[in-house]
Amino acid sequence: MSLYVRTLKYFRPYVFSTLIGVVLSLGTIGMNLLKPWPFKFIVDGVLSSANTSGHVAATQFLGYWLPGASQGGRVLALCIAVVIIQLLFGVFNLGANYVFIRIGLQALLKLRTELYAYLQELSLKFHDRRRSSDSTYRVAYDTQSIQTIYSKGFVNIFSSLLTLIGALVILFRIHWQLTLASLTVFPFVIWAIRAFAARIRMQSTHIQEKESNLLSVAQEGISSVRLVQAFNRQSFEVTQFQEHAVRSLEANLRFNTTTVVSSVVVGALMALGTAILYYVGSLEVLHFHLSLGDLLVFAAYLLLLYQPLEQLTYTAWAMEGAAAGAQRCFEVLDRLDEVPETPNAQVLRRIGPIEFVHVGFRYNDEQPVLEDVCLSLNTGESLAIVGGTGAGKSTLLSLVPRFYDPTEGAVRIGGENIRNLKKESLRSQIGIVLQDTILFSTTIRENIAYGCPNAKPEEIVEAARHAQALEFIERLPSGFDTLVGERGGYLSVGQRQRIGIARAFLKNAPILLLDEPTSALDPRTEANIMETIWKLMQNRTTLIVTHRLGIIHRMSRIVVLQFGRVVEEGTGEALLARGGTYTALYQAGHF
Repeated sequence: MSLYVRTLKYFRPYVFSTLIGVVLSLGTIGMNLLKPWPFKFIVDGVLSSANTSGHVAATQFLGYWLPGASQGGRVLALCIAVVIIQLLFGVFNLGANYVFIRIGLQALLKLRTELYAYLQELSLKFHDRRRSSDSTYRVAYDTQSIQTIYSKGFVNIFSSLLTLIGALVILFRIHWQLTLASLTVFPFVIWAIRAFAARIRMQSTHIQEKESNLLSVAQEGISSVRLVQAFNRQSFEVTQFQEHAVRSLEANLRFNTTTVVSSVVVGALMALGTAILYYVGSLEVLHFHLSLGDLLVFAAYLLLLYQPLEQLTYTAWAMEGAAAGAQRCFEVLDRLDEVPETPNAQVLRRIGPIEFVHVGFRYNDEQPVLEDVCLSLNTGESLAIVGGTGAGKSTLLSLVPRFYDPTEGAVRIGGENIRNLKKESLRSQIGIVLQDTILFSTTIRENIAYGCPNAKPEEIVEAARHAQALEFIERLPSGFDTLVGERGGYLSVGQRQRIGIARAFLKNAPILLLDEPTSALDPRTEANIMETIWKLMQNRTTLIVTHRLGIIHRMSRIVVLQFGRVVEEGTGEALLARGGTYTALYQAGHF
């Protein structure tokens, strides 16, 4: 499907509005084509006495419409006509622009929302391979291309072509030989437009890539400013930013140089056409084959002819640049979700045992992270997953809510392959606490209730109490309505983690996934929270990744992962007695 045809689908809901805009545009074009005529009648009907067909026609016109009027009265009437035509032109133009700009903005909103929604649905595999700033750039800036294609593309093409046709018809009626002489440069103008268009699109794509990279460097440097200052790397970060800024500058400079050169070439060709008009037209006036008024009208219409042609030139280049941005948006929308939902996906109705059946996983074509993992976790059972760094513990947890799909084997809940379940239904039954708690730049209340937006105020308070967060929240000036800052920057690490735990408590899901839930807490708070977590875990299926020995030994079972494989399984006491990998980790101070 053509990129431009695909773009049009975003404007289908606005066909009626577009028709209104077209009618207003026709009014604008009509008034624009009328502008030269009052001046022609002043020159040929009032000022000139040359015996030409133009003088005779103008005199007859004024005699018919302004009978008995003095010469001064006729000039006054024609000057008033100039003002009226301009006012009508302005009204029609204002209305058309408002309609078309509104339609363009509505389509922009539609594309932005669609792209952002699809990015939210794409699996973590997609986001792992792509910089978040690049996705942000596509949503915020590349989407604007659809508005450019419509308002500076389709709309300009329509109005410019109509103006071009109208001007050509009038020019041929005035003097067809002079028209043909003036149009000799047209083939060269079209050639110039086509010659520069491909280069402009390529350079526009290059600019967008460089701007995206620049945004990525700026975003990463600013969001990591604490680390940058801690290691005195400000100069390095500034140098990095400057290098990318220079590349962006160079790309923009090349693009602007191309557009300026192309404008000079096209402008020179149009000037040549105008020179031909003045030369041949002046000869025709001197030989009384053309009136002075007709020559002036002809010159005005030639300008009206060149203006839409020039507008079409810029439109072609603008659309080439916008096409590059639209292509970057459609590139994301065309990407298949690597964790797709089957057409007949079912709702998770019963929480049964969780089974990992010969599960394997790898990121792209890299070394396998998990290999032939076979585990079964009964309903209400708790399982601790331990192992060294890079053993695949967090990855194993991520398979349960389908953040990723295993590349081999299957994960089942209640005997049902989770690939056959609706992702929304599956995730609604899972509460998650991550090691790096993610908070949004809003209030504590909204962060706790993020998974349960309709929770009652007393339920939010109770969840905070269970997470040992109520005490510090109540000490804040605005309590639960305190803004936490970007990514929770106004709170300490421990406070953020307690908010994350409160969020999981409030959701009260039958399956709990805990990835180092107390890693940032002091021993006293950790002990209090673990007692609450322990109560919450009763009659709930729980998987926990942790290094805390006190937590591990209270689990129903412990699974030891090494290089992505299950090497040991059992209770803490049994594994220590066995003297295997778990014992080695224990003696190395891993717990």
